[in-house]
Amino acid sequence: MTRQYFGTDGIRGKVGTFPITPEFMLKLGWAAGKVLAGTGGGKVIIGKDTRISGYMFESALEAGLSSAGLDVYLLGPMPTPAIAYITRTLHACAGIVISASHNPYYDNGIKFFSADGSKLPDEVEQAIEAELEKEMVCNDSARLGKAVRVKDAEGRYIEFCKSTIPYATSLKGLKIIVDCAHGAAYWVAPNVLNELGAEVITVGNQPNGLNINDGVGSTHPAMLQELVIKEKASLGIALDGDADRVIMVDHEGKLVDGDELLYIIARDRQAEAALNGGVVGTLMTNLGLEHSLADAGIPFGRANVGDRHVMEMLKDKGWILGGESSGHIICLDRTTTGDGVVSALQILAAMVRQEKSLRDLLAGVSKYPQILINVKMTERINVCDHPQVKLALVEAEARLNDTGRVLLRPSGTEPLIRVMVEGRDGKMVQSVAQELADVVREAVS
Repeated sequence: MTRQYFGTDGIRGKVGTFPITPEFMLKLGWAAGKVLAGTGGGKVIIGKDTRISGYMFESALEAGLSSAGLDVYLLGPMPTPAIAYITRTLHACAGIVISASHNPYYDNGIKFFSADGSKLPDEVEQAIEAELEKEMVCNDSARLGKAVRVKDAEGRYIEFCKSTIPYATSLKGLKIIVDCAHGAAYWVAPNVLNELGAEVITVGNQPNGLNINDGVGSTHPAMLQELVIKEKASLGIALDGDADRVIMVDHEGKLVDGDELLYIIARDRQAEAALNGGVVGTLMTNLGLEHSLADAGIPFGRANVGDRHVMEMLKDKGWILGGESSGHIICLDRTTTGDGVVSALQILAAMVRQEKSLRDLLAGVSKYPQILINVKMTERINVCDHPQVKLALVEAEARLNDTGRVLLRPSGTEPLIRVMVEGRDGKMVQSVAQELADVVREAVS
């Protein structure tokens, strides 16, 4: 069955444009409630980030779920991974996140977690879509659900985050700047670090409903880089709006992306004999990480872009560690989904255990120059089947040999072909990328 509403990461779009409307959210809550009630569900967790439209959608979903007979437990603004965790610990049948992650405030979206805190299975999403095609019918009054405000949600999650690193770990002596993107972690992230003993400077912690991800957070790290140098901090941590992603900044103000963070965690787990397999990245993961892991004797696998695909490969291989360059890192030995705060704590624990700076922990990894060129299409075509593009691909791969790689990938949301080339030789990478993009541009025109 083809899904009409659910994408790879839930339902997302511009507020006020179908399906991101209060009317649709009301019916979505009812449809989800009908499906979840049929699986023996009794209560559903709802959490959100800090964008202003969250109030409206929270109320609509609550009404829809209640009309289908499910009780609703409201968390308020909380990180996406916190909602997954609390769904598990409160033994709810599902968790719902109202968030558009790193997008601007005028976008919003809905994601579901299953009872075990993982992404909702495809067949359940399909069943919800099937219910959406039916007429909404409210339960009798005696079979309506209730709504409860969970008052200790933040404290529960803070304790969980601290439990993901060894009990004796102290961050005393570290000066950390944390950028919360005016998003869901604006309160919990600095408190986690404070309670572990760090000296914390917090920015991006004044959400007003409209400023989420606006010039701050993991998608806009320039301010954090400058501030780390100015304050002579040990490092900086940048989360995105719903705090499932993290990137970091070392004491010299240099960015440390998801690929590099994966390397640090993998080597630290390896040193502790706790890696249990290899690392899963995506088609966009830097080739330098793959080669660096190979040098360390750590297997590597590439999944399609998106944390859902990373998770699927991890489960298939029985591995515990994977992620994306954007900073969405999954540590299955600690939690069930990508978690920016938990991932940052794994890095900090490695620094403390090895008595090294963030920069020193990167000594064994190299990142290759990577060029990404977006080529617009007037209509979607399978450009990889074009004879000239096929020939250009063969020639590009021959020039790079085993020192680089080429990837042509259509955008999932825009009429674009992404031309990505990377390799050890920066000048060659630039040349190959431009020549290949020119061929693709001619083919699609």
